[in-house]
Amino acid sequence: MLLADAIGTAISFVNAFFLVYLILIFAYILTSWIPLPYNLWLNRVQRFLYDVVDPYLRLFRRLLPGLSVGGLGLDLSPIIGTIVLILVWRLIVGGLLALD
Repeated sequence: MLLADAIGTAISFVNAFFLVYLILIFAYILTSWIPLPYNLWLNRVQRFLYDVVDPYLRLFRRLLPGLSVGGLGLDLSPIIGTIVLILVWRLIVGGLLALD
C-alpha cells in the first residue's frame, strides 16, 4: 500500500515535470519566432526560457546539421528534443507502472 502511494506520487511528479517542460519548450519556440518589443519583464521571461530550455536543445543541435531552406535557417532541435522528451517520459512512466 505504501509503495503504491510512492509510485503514484512519482508518476504525478514525472507527469507534472514533463508538462511544464513541454510548455517551456513551446514558449521558447514562440518567443524566438515573434519579435517582442523591448520590455524589462519580457526580456527577463525570454532570458529565463533561454536559460532553462537552450541547454537541453543544444544537445540536439550538436547532432543535427543546420537546415537551410531558401536562405532561411531552420532549427530542428525543438522537434527532436520534444520527441525525445516524450519517449523518455513514456519510458519512465511505463517503468514506474511496471513496479506497481
